Amino acid sequence: MAEVPFIAIEGPIGIGKTSLAKKLSNHFNYHLLKEIVEENPFLGKFYDDIDEWSFQTEMFFLCNRFKQLEDIDKKYLRANKAVIADYHISKNMIFAKRTLQEDKLEKYEKIYQILTTDMPTPNMLIYLNASLDTILDRIRRRGRNIEQNIKASYLAQLRNDYEDYMNAFEQLHPDIPVIRINGDTTDFVQYQKDLDCIIEKVTNHLHLRVE
Repeated sequence: MAEVPFIAIEGPIGIGKTSLAKKLSNHFNYHLLKEIVEENPFLGKFYDDIDEWSFQTEMFFLCNRFKQLEDIDKKYLRANKAVIADYHISKNMIFAKRTLQEDKLEKYEKIYQILTTDMPTPNMLIYLNASLDTILDRIRRRGRNIEQNIKASYLAQLRNDYEDYMNAFEQLHPDIPVIRINGDTTDFVQYQKDLDCIIEKVTNHLHLRVE
């Protein structure tokens, strides 16, 4: 039996992960897994003072994502039901390495390794990225109050961190296809043709998996 599709979408803050996940979920009739963001009680404080609130913020995200993936595995993947997620739990280490001081990072990484040892791994990744100007514009347009204090310098660092991470991911996991989408030239929210192009790429990879 072919492995049930489990697709994760990744990329920096504001790039459009959830919007694309919703559209692909509707098109393919896959269960949609959305990460918990605004429910994090530490996030607003984090954007005001990263050093002070980074550990609490990252631990909240890690524990919630662990619980979400545990539930998804039991209720959907093991029941051979396809899932599309607007995140990959390994993103936690991207943020942790950027925001946590060395002593706290060491503690965090130990907990991360314990929690994620048996987590289901996506068998396809969609990576969205764009220039800093595009990312800032999209954050402004979606208008989340909690994100208005994000520093442009932090987003620029995060964008570069994602590039490094994805390059390393492709080397470490050559068996997991990565579809790269340039957010500067692709707007799948406003233009159906851009969305259709992404759908075609995903469909082609799905067909390759079952051949």
